[in-house]
Amino acid sequence: MAYTHLTMKELGWIETYYEIGLKTYKIAKKLGRSNQPIYNVINFLKEGRNVSEYYNRYKQNKTRCGAKKKTFTKKQTEYIKGRVTDGWTPDVIIGRREKELGCSMSTLYRRFKDSALFDVVTLPMQGKRKPNGHKETRGKQGDKRTLDDRKTAYPSFKNEFGHLEGDTIIGKNHKSAVITFAERVSKLIIALETPGRKAEDIEITLQNWFNNLPRNIFKSITFDCGKEFSNWKNLSNQQDISIFFADPGCPSQRGLNEHSNGLLRKDGLPKQMDFNGVSQEFITSVATRRNKIPRKSLNYKTPLEVFLENVSGLNYF
Repeated sequence: MAYTHLTMKELGWIETYYEIGLKTYKIAKKLGRSNQPIYNVINFLKEGRNVSEYYNRYKQNKTRCGAKKKTFTKKQTEYIKGRVTDGWTPDVIIGRREKELGCSMSTLYRRFKDSALFDVVTLPMQGKRKPNGHKETRGKQGDKRTLDDRKTAYPSFKNEFGHLEGDTIIGKNHKSAVITFAERVSKLIIALETPGRKAEDIEITLQNWFNNLPRNIFKSITFDCGKEFSNWKNLSNQQDISIFFADPGCPSQRGLNEHSNGLLRKDGLPKQMDFNGVSQEFITSVATRRNKIPRKSLNYKTPLEVFLENVSGLNYF
């Protein structure tokens, strides 16, 4: 059990018991304390002083307790700010160990919150994208393969390379879209320009993309239930890839993709942007920036590094 310091109320009782002549060990027993802190107070009172002075001295001494706030050199500060600008979190900065900073991840987070050196709002996003109780209002499709089907088809799904989570992010006035994928093992983000939001547009874009990839590099895709993916059977048959769908209103079943979409929004594809006015090169650059940031869950490797490690073993490249 952690030790707690004497409160002002307890000090008042000690002073009262002392004045009526109660023995120190009896005072300690009444207060449920050990003898030594009671002796300390009584010795202080014997000097002709009072408990208010004792408490003020305690508070003054406490201001000198604990470790001093961590300081950084100019080069260290510039390095940290540069990495945060690149999208790195304090956790990644410490875990990657590119530069010795002499502090823990928790300490660096605290310095963002209590220091004028760093701006906490520059850190990557936190929290939920949608509130509790959010209900999907878009059209949904039926006749789809479920996550139970995926479990049967791929028993090693959670640890197997080549499974994608997919969705679209919508642009200004809901007039444009970008198709997004996240590969589960490497956490690599893929973003594709598409001419429109209709199912035909999505299918054409994905057919063209898969035609430029090595055959069967990816095993499956798990989409949400949006109607834009209603041509999934054509894609599955022609590209020999399994396609499944998360349950309606359950974005957590595609949590990696949902989180990745939030990062893309933050890094350069915001809701107010008209995606019809940007190129595939720009969209790719936004995804690439995120893919070059180390991840704690990848043992501080980047998604790009882990992805290349896996595909190199498939003899595709």
